[in-house]
Amino acid sequence: MNIVVGITGGIAAYKAPELVRLLVKAGHSVRCAATEHALQFTTRATLETVSANPLYCDLFASGRTEHISLKDWADLLVVAPATANIIGKVAGGIADDALSTLLLAMPPQHVLMAPAMNSQMWAHPAVQRNIETLRSWGIAMVSPADGELACGTTGPGRMSEPEEIAACIASLSTFHSPLSTQRWLVTAGPTYERIDSVRFIGNYSSGKMGFALAEALAEQGAEVELVTGPTSLSTLRSPFSAHIHETRVESAREMYAAATKVFPHCHGAILSAAVADYRPAETADHKLKKNGSEGMHLELVQNPDILATLGGMKQEEQTLVGFALETDHELENAQGKLERKNLDYIVLNSLRDKGAGFGVDTNKVTILGRDGSRKESPLLSKREVARMIIEAVTL
Repeated sequence: MNIVVGITGGIAAYKAPELVRLLVKAGHSVRCAATEHALQFTTRATLETVSANPLYCDLFASGRTEHISLKDWADLLVVAPATANIIGKVAGGIADDALSTLLLAMPPQHVLMAPAMNSQMWAHPAVQRNIETLRSWGIAMVSPADGELACGTTGPGRMSEPEEIAACIASLSTFHSPLSTQRWLVTAGPTYERIDSVRFIGNYSSGKMGFALAEALAEQGAEVELVTGPTSLSTLRSPFSAHIHETRVESAREMYAAATKVFPHCHGAILSAAVADYRPAETADHKLKKNGSEGMHLELVQNPDILATLGGMKQEEQTLVGFALETDHELENAQGKLERKNLDYIVLNSLRDKGAGFGVDTNKVTILGRDGSRKESPLLSKREVARMIIEAVTL
Protein backbone atom coordinates (compact mmCIF):
# COMPACT_ATOMS: atom_id res chain seq x y z
CA MET A 1 0.00 0.00 0.00
CA ASN A 2 1.16 3.55 -0.71
CA ILE A 3 1.00 5.60 2.49
CA VAL A 4 1.68 9.27 3.19
CA VAL A 5 2.56 9.97 6.82
CA GLY A 6 1.66 13.54 7.74
CA ILE A 7 3.49 15.06 10.70
CA THR A 8 2.33 18.20 12.53
CA GLY A 9 3.91 20.41 15.17
CA GLY A 10 3.31 18.50 18.37
CA ILE A 11 5.88 16.96 20.68
CA ALA A 12 4.68 13.49 19.61
CA ALA A 13 6.22 14.20 16.19
CA TYR A 14 9.39 12.62 17.53
CA LYS A 15 7.56 9.25 17.25
CA ALA A 16 6.83 9.71 13.53
CA PRO A 17 10.12 8.22 12.23
CA GLU A 18 9.43 5.01 14.19
CA LEU A 19 5.94 4.79 12.64
CA VAL A 20 7.47 5.26 9.18
CA ARG A 21 10.04 2.57 9.91
CA LEU A 22 7.34 0.10 10.98
CA LEU A 23 5.29 0.77 7.84
CA VAL A 24 8.30 0.34 5.54
CA LYS A 25 9.20 -2.88 7.35
CA ALA A 26 5.63 -4.13 6.76
CA GLY A 27 6.15 -3.68 3.01
CA HIS A 28 4.40 -0.36 2.43
CA SER A 29 5.76 2.44 0.26
CA VAL A 30 5.89 5.55 2.43
CA ARG A 31 6.32 9.26 1.79
CA CYS A 32 6.23 11.96 4.44
CA ALA A 33 4.52 15.35 4.50
CA ALA A 34 5.32 17.72 7.36
CA THR A 35 4.31 21.14 8.55
CA GLU A 36 6.96 23.76 9.24
CA HIS A 37 6.46 23.39 13.01
CA ALA A 38 6.78 19.60 12.82
CA LEU A 39 10.43 20.04 11.84
CA GLN A 40 11.06 21.59 15.26
CA PHE A 41 10.60 18.07 16.73
CA THR A 42 12.06 15.88 13.99
CA THR A 43 14.25 16.54 10.96
CA ARG A 44 14.01 16.40 7.20
CA ALA A 45 17.05 14.14 7.04
CA THR A 46 15.52 11.64 9.47
CA LEU A 47 12.19 11.45 7.66
CA GLU A 48 13.79 11.16 4.22
CA THR A 49 16.18 8.47 5.46
CA VAL A 50 13.56 6.22 7.07
CA SER A 51 11.08 6.62 4.19
CA ALA A 52 13.70 6.57 1.38
CA ASN A 53 11.68 9.34 -0.28
CA PRO A 54 11.89 13.16 -0.41
CA LEU A 55 9.90 15.10 2.20
CA TYR A 56 6.91 17.21 1.12
CA CYS A 57 6.70 20.31 3.32
CA ASP A 58 6.66 23.36 1.02
CA LEU A 59 3.53 23.91 -1.06
CA PHE A 60 5.36 25.96 -3.69
CA ALA A 61 8.93 24.61 -3.65
CA SER A 62 8.62 22.28 -6.63
CA GLY A 63 6.51 24.57 -8.78
CA ARG A 64 4.11 21.62 -9.27
CA THR A 65 0.74 20.69 -7.76
CA GLU A 66 2.37 18.06 -5.59
CA HIS A 67 -0.64 17.81 -3.28
CA ILE A 68 -2.59 16.43 -6.24
CA SER A 69 0.10 14.02 -7.41
CA LEU A 70 0.56 12.76 -3.83
CA LYS A 71 -3.20 12.33 -3.49
CA ASP A 72 -3.26 10.26 -6.69
CA TRP A 73 -0.30 8.16 -5.49
CA ALA A 74 -1.48 7.48 -1.93
CA ASP A 75 -3.90 4.80 -0.81
CA LEU A 76 -3.92 6.23 2.70
CA LEU A 77 -2.90 9.47 4.44
CA VAL A 78 -2.01 9.03 8.12
CA VAL A 79 -1.62 12.15 10.28
CA ALA A 80 0.45 11.38 13.37
CA PRO A 81 0.43 13.42 15.46
CA ALA A 82 -2.79 15.21 14.56
CA THR A 83 -2.83 18.40 16.59
CA ALA A 84 -5.94 20.38 17.52
CA ASN A 85 -4.80 22.89 14.90
CA ILE A 86 -4.75 20.50 11.93
CA ILE A 87 -8.02 18.87 13.06
CA GLY A 88 -9.64 22.31 13.19
CA LYS A 89 -8.24 23.28 9.79
CA VAL A 90 -9.66 20.22 8.06
CA ALA A 91 -13.03 20.56 9.81
CA GLY A 92 -13.16 24.19 8.70
CA GLY A 93 -11.97 23.55 5.14
CA ILE A 94 -8.75 25.55 5.57
CA ALA A 95 -5.74 24.76 3.35
CA ASP A 96 -2.88 27.14 4.11
CA ASP A 97 0.19 24.88 3.98
CA ALA A 98 1.41 21.71 2.29
CA LEU A 99 -0.17 19.18 4.66
CA SER A 100 -3.55 20.87 5.11
CA THR A 101 -3.81 21.30 1.32
CA LEU A 102 -3.07 17.61 0.82
CA LEU A 103 -5.67 16.70 3.46
CA LEU A 104 -8.39 18.62 1.65
CA ALA A 105 -7.46 16.91 -1.61
CA MET A 106 -7.68 13.38 -0.12
CA PRO A 107 -11.03 11.51 0.04
CA PRO A 108 -11.99 11.42 3.75
CA GLN A 109 -12.37 7.63 3.69
CA HIS A 110 -8.64 7.38 2.93
CA VAL A 111 -7.50 9.45 5.93
CA LEU A 112 -6.51 8.22 9.39
CA MET A 113 -5.68 10.62 12.22
CA ALA A 114 -3.90 9.95 15.52
CA PRO A 115 -4.77 12.97 17.72
CA ALA A 116 -2.23 14.24 20.26
CA MET A 117 -2.63 17.25 22.53
CA ASN A 118 -2.99 18.48 26.10
CA SER A 119 -5.90 16.99 28.06
CA GLN A 120 -7.68 20.33 28.36
CA MET A 121 -7.38 20.88 24.61
CA TRP A 122 -8.67 17.37 23.91
CA ALA A 123 -11.71 17.99 26.15
CA HIS A 124 -12.52 21.39 24.61
CA PRO A 125 -16.00 21.44 23.00
CA ALA A 126 -14.59 22.87 19.75
CA VAL A 127 -12.07 20.03 19.41
CA GLN A 128 -14.68 17.36 20.18
CA ARG A 129 -17.08 18.96 17.70
CA ASN A 130 -14.37 18.94 15.03
CA ILE A 131 -13.51 15.30 15.79
CA GLU A 132 -17.14 14.28 15.35
CA THR A 133 -17.35 16.25 12.11
CA LEU A 134 -14.33 14.45 10.66
CA ARG A 135 -15.65 11.07 11.78
CA SER A 136 -19.01 11.79 10.13
CA TRP A 137 -17.13 12.35 6.86
CA GLY A 138 -15.47 8.94 7.12
CA ILE A 139 -12.08 9.96 8.54
CA ALA A 140 -10.82 7.22 10.88
CA MET A 141 -9.38 8.08 14.31
CA VAL A 142 -6.92 6.28 16.57
CA SER A 143 -8.09 7.79 19.85
CA PRO A 144 -5.39 9.16 22.16
CA ALA A 145 -4.40 7.26 25.27
CA ASP A 146 -4.26 8.32 28.90
CA GLY A 147 -0.74 8.92 30.12
CA GLU A 148 1.99 11.40 30.98
CA LEU A 149 1.94 14.44 28.74
CA ALA A 150 4.73 16.80 27.72
CA CYS A 151 3.19 19.58 29.82
CA GLY A 152 3.84 17.52 32.96
CA THR A 153 0.25 16.48 33.62
CA THR A 154 -1.40 13.09 33.21
CA GLY A 155 -4.61 12.43 31.30
CA PRO A 156 -6.11 11.75 27.88
CA GLY A 157 -4.34 13.26 24.89
CA ARG A 158 -1.19 11.18 24.55
CA MET A 159 -0.75 9.95 20.98
CA SER A 160 -1.16 6.20 20.52
CA GLU A 161 2.12 4.35 20.16
CA PRO A 162 3.48 3.76 16.63
CA GLU A 163 2.85 -0.01 16.96
CA GLU A 164 -0.84 0.59 17.69
CA ILE A 165 -1.19 3.02 14.77
CA ALA A 166 0.58 0.56 12.46
CA ALA A 167 -1.81 -2.20 13.57
CA CYS A 168 -4.78 0.04 12.83
CA ILE A 169 -3.36 0.79 9.37
CA ALA A 170 -3.01 -2.94 8.75
CA SER A 171 -6.71 -3.34 9.55
CA LEU A 172 -7.74 -0.39 7.39
CA SER A 173 -5.87 -1.89 4.44
CA THR A 174 -8.65 -4.47 4.26
CA PHE A 175 -10.86 -2.07 2.30
CA HIS A 176 -10.03 -4.40 -0.62
CA SER A 177 -11.68 -7.26 1.33
CA PRO A 178 -14.73 -8.99 -0.20
CA LEU A 179 -16.69 -7.69 2.80
CA SER A 180 -16.12 -4.10 1.63
CA THR A 181 -19.18 -4.46 -0.62
CA GLN A 182 -21.36 -6.07 2.06
CA ARG A 183 -23.77 -4.90 4.75
CA TRP A 184 -24.22 -6.87 7.99
CA LEU A 185 -26.63 -6.68 10.90
CA VAL A 186 -25.32 -7.24 14.45
CA THR A 187 -27.42 -7.23 17.61
CA ALA A 188 -25.77 -6.61 20.98
CA GLY A 189 -26.39 -6.12 24.67
CA PRO A 190 -29.40 -6.95 26.85
CA THR A 191 -33.02 -5.94 26.50
CA TYR A 192 -34.98 -4.36 29.36
CA GLU A 193 -38.67 -5.19 29.84
CA ARG A 194 -40.44 -2.55 31.91
CA ILE A 195 -42.48 -3.45 34.98
CA ASP A 196 -43.28 0.14 35.92
CA SER A 197 -41.67 3.55 35.52
CA VAL A 198 -38.56 2.57 37.54
CA ARG A 199 -38.27 -1.26 37.43
CA PHE A 200 -37.51 -3.70 34.66
CA ILE A 201 -36.65 -7.31 33.88
CA GLY A 202 -33.17 -7.59 32.40
CA ASN A 203 -29.94 -9.59 32.38
CA TYR A 204 -26.21 -9.13 32.89
CA SER A 205 -25.15 -8.75 29.25
CA SER A 206 -22.66 -5.89 28.75
CA GLY A 207 -22.78 -5.86 24.93
CA LYS A 208 -19.00 -6.34 24.67
CA MET A 209 -19.20 -9.36 22.36
CA GLY A 210 -21.64 -7.70 19.97
CA PHE A 211 -19.64 -4.48 19.81
CA ALA A 212 -16.47 -6.50 19.14
CA LEU A 213 -18.27 -8.29 16.29
CA ALA A 214 -19.44 -5.01 14.79
CA GLU A 215 -15.91 -3.64 14.88
CA ALA A 216 -14.43 -6.85 13.44
CA LEU A 217 -16.83 -6.65 10.48
CA ALA A 218 -16.04 -2.96 9.96
CA GLU A 219 -12.32 -3.77 10.07
CA GLN A 220 -12.92 -5.97 7.04
CA GLY A 221 -14.64 -3.11 5.22
CA ALA A 222 -18.29 -4.08 5.80
CA GLU A 223 -21.03 -1.57 6.54
CA VAL A 224 -22.53 -2.61 9.86
CA GLU A 225 -26.02 -2.02 11.24
CA LEU A 226 -25.56 -2.38 15.00
CA VAL A 227 -28.82 -2.72 16.94
CA THR A 228 -27.98 -2.55 20.62
CA GLY A 229 -29.89 -2.74 23.85
CA PRO A 230 -29.00 -0.61 26.89
CA THR A 231 -25.22 -0.50 27.38
CA SER A 232 -22.54 2.01 28.32
CA LEU A 233 -20.48 1.02 25.25
CA SER A 234 -20.12 3.17 22.14
CA THR A 235 -18.44 2.79 18.76
CA LEU A 236 -17.68 6.52 18.50
CA ARG A 237 -14.04 6.06 19.56
CA SER A 238 -13.48 3.18 17.16
CA PRO A 239 -11.29 3.96 14.14
CA PHE A 240 -14.00 2.22 12.09
CA SER A 241 -16.92 4.21 13.51
CA ALA A 242 -17.83 5.67 10.11
CA HIS A 243 -18.81 2.15 8.97
CA ILE A 244 -20.92 1.26 12.04
CA HIS A 245 -24.45 2.65 12.26
CA GLU A 246 -25.89 2.34 15.75
CA THR A 247 -29.57 1.95 16.57
CA ARG A 248 -30.31 2.11 20.31
CA VAL A 249 -33.31 0.18 21.63
CA GLU A 250 -34.57 -0.89 25.03
CA SER A 251 -37.06 -3.75 24.75
CA ALA A 252 -37.17 -7.01 22.82
CA ARG A 253 -40.04 -5.71 20.70
CA GLU A 254 -38.02 -2.62 19.76
CA MET A 255 -35.05 -4.81 18.82
CA TYR A 256 -37.39 -7.07 16.82
CA ALA A 257 -38.73 -4.09 14.85
CA ALA A 258 -35.24 -2.71 14.11
CA ALA A 259 -33.73 -6.08 13.15
CA THR A 260 -36.57 -7.21 10.89
CA LYS A 261 -36.53 -3.83 9.14
CA VAL A 262 -32.84 -3.91 8.19
CA PHE A 263 -32.22 -7.65 7.68
CA PRO A 264 -33.72 -7.88 4.14
CA HIS A 265 -31.09 -5.38 2.98
CA CYS A 266 -28.11 -7.22 4.53
CA HIS A 267 -25.77 -9.95 3.32
CA GLY A 268 -25.90 -11.50 6.75
CA ALA A 269 -26.68 -11.07 10.44
CA ILE A 270 -25.00 -12.05 13.70
CA LEU A 271 -27.43 -11.97 16.61
CA SER A 272 -25.41 -11.87 19.81
CA ALA A 273 -27.87 -9.87 21.93
CA ALA A 274 -29.21 -11.44 25.11
CA VAL A 275 -32.91 -10.89 24.36
CA ALA A 276 -35.46 -11.36 27.12
CA ASP A 277 -37.77 -14.30 26.35
CA TYR A 278 -40.63 -12.81 28.39
CA ARG A 279 -42.07 -9.42 29.33
CA PRO A 280 -44.73 -8.32 31.83
CA ALA A 281 -48.23 -8.57 30.38
CA GLU A 282 -49.00 -5.13 31.79
CA THR A 283 -46.73 -2.16 32.49
CA ALA A 284 -47.53 0.61 34.95
CA ASP A 285 -46.72 4.20 33.99
CA HIS A 286 -45.94 4.99 37.64
CA LYS A 287 -43.93 3.36 40.40
CA LEU A 288 -45.85 0.46 41.91
CA LYS A 289 -46.09 0.71 45.70
CA LYS A 290 -45.76 -2.11 48.19
CA ASN A 291 -49.15 -3.35 49.32
CA GLY A 292 -48.64 -4.26 52.94
CA SER A 293 -47.03 -7.69 53.32
CA GLU A 294 -48.34 -9.02 50.02
CA GLY A 295 -45.84 -9.99 47.35
CA MET A 296 -45.84 -8.75 43.78
CA HIS A 297 -47.29 -11.09 41.18
CA LEU A 298 -46.31 -10.59 37.56
CA GLU A 299 -47.96 -12.23 34.59
CA LEU A 300 -45.38 -12.74 31.84
CA VAL A 301 -46.03 -13.12 28.14
CA GLN A 302 -43.62 -14.32 25.48
CA ASN A 303 -41.60 -11.87 23.41
CA PRO A 304 -41.28 -12.28 19.63
CA ASP A 305 -38.43 -14.61 18.63
CA ILE A 306 -36.08 -12.43 16.59
CA LEU A 307 -33.74 -15.24 15.55
CA ALA A 308 -36.55 -17.55 14.42
CA THR A 309 -38.23 -14.72 12.52
CA LEU A 310 -35.06 -13.85 10.63
CA GLY A 311 -34.55 -17.57 9.97
CA GLY A 312 -37.95 -17.59 8.28
CA MET A 313 -37.12 -14.45 6.27
CA LYS A 314 -33.63 -15.57 5.25
CA GLN A 315 -32.87 -15.82 1.54
CA GLU A 316 -30.48 -18.40 0.09
CA GLU A 317 -27.68 -15.87 -0.38
CA GLN A 318 -27.91 -14.54 3.20
CA THR A 319 -25.96 -15.84 6.21
CA LEU A 320 -27.60 -15.99 9.63
CA VAL A 321 -25.56 -16.55 12.81
CA GLY A 322 -27.05 -17.02 16.26
CA PHE A 323 -25.63 -17.34 19.76
CA ALA A 324 -26.47 -19.95 22.38
CA LEU A 325 -25.63 -19.45 26.05
CA GLU A 326 -26.04 -22.82 27.74
CA THR A 327 -25.46 -24.27 31.20
CA ASP A 328 -26.02 -27.99 30.45
CA HIS A 329 -26.20 -30.28 27.39
CA GLU A 330 -24.48 -27.44 25.58
CA LEU A 331 -23.70 -29.01 22.20
CA GLU A 332 -27.02 -30.83 21.96
CA ASN A 333 -29.05 -27.70 22.77
CA ALA A 334 -27.01 -25.49 20.44
CA GLN A 335 -27.35 -27.94 17.54
CA GLY A 336 -31.09 -28.12 18.08
CA LYS A 337 -31.38 -24.33 18.07
CA LEU A 338 -29.37 -24.11 14.84
CA GLU A 339 -31.77 -26.50 13.08
CA ARG A 340 -35.05 -25.17 14.53
CA LYS A 341 -34.32 -21.57 13.66
CA ASN A 342 -32.83 -22.14 10.19
CA LEU A 343 -29.38 -20.81 11.04
CA ASP A 344 -26.18 -21.22 9.07
CA TYR A 345 -23.97 -21.06 12.17
CA ILE A 346 -24.42 -20.93 15.91
CA VAL A 347 -21.84 -19.69 18.41
CA LEU A 348 -21.96 -21.62 21.68
CA ASN A 349 -21.01 -20.03 25.00
CA SER A 350 -20.94 -21.97 28.24
CA LEU A 351 -21.32 -20.22 31.58
CA ARG A 352 -19.29 -23.08 33.05
CA ASP A 353 -16.15 -21.84 31.27
CA LYS A 354 -14.19 -19.54 33.56
CA GLY A 355 -13.55 -16.15 31.92
CA ALA A 356 -16.43 -16.50 29.43
CA GLY A 357 -19.95 -15.11 29.40
CA PHE A 358 -21.40 -11.80 30.58
CA GLY A 359 -19.49 -8.70 31.60
CA VAL A 360 -15.91 -9.91 31.06
CA ASP A 361 -13.38 -8.96 28.38
CA THR A 362 -12.63 -12.56 27.36
CA ASN A 363 -14.61 -15.38 25.83
CA LYS A 364 -14.35 -19.02 24.83
CA VAL A 365 -16.70 -20.30 22.13
CA THR A 366 -17.52 -23.19 19.83
CA ILE A 367 -18.77 -22.35 16.33
CA LEU A 368 -21.11 -24.96 14.85
CA GLY A 369 -22.01 -24.88 11.15
CA ARG A 370 -25.05 -26.26 9.36
CA ASP A 371 -22.58 -28.20 7.20
CA GLY A 372 -21.39 -30.10 10.28
CA SER A 373 -18.27 -27.98 10.79
CA ARG A 374 -17.06 -27.28 14.31
CA LYS A 375 -14.42 -24.79 15.41
CA GLU A 376 -13.40 -24.14 19.00
CA SER A 377 -11.52 -21.18 20.41
CA PRO A 378 -9.32 -21.10 23.49
CA LEU A 379 -9.95 -18.35 26.04
CA LEU A 380 -9.20 -15.15 24.10
CA SER A 381 -10.10 -11.48 24.24
CA LYS A 382 -13.55 -10.80 22.84
CA ARG A 383 -11.92 -8.78 20.05
CA GLU A 384 -9.89 -11.86 19.02
CA VAL A 385 -12.91 -14.15 19.32
CA ALA A 386 -14.93 -11.75 17.16
CA ARG A 387 -12.30 -11.86 14.43
CA MET A 388 -12.29 -15.67 14.57
CA ILE A 389 -16.08 -15.76 14.26
CA ILE A 390 -16.07 -13.36 11.28
CA GLU A 391 -13.44 -15.47 9.54
CA ALA A 392 -15.45 -18.66 10.14
CA VAL A 393 -18.84 -17.37 8.96
CA THR A 394 -17.74 -15.30 5.96
CA LEU A 395 -15.55 -17.81 4.10
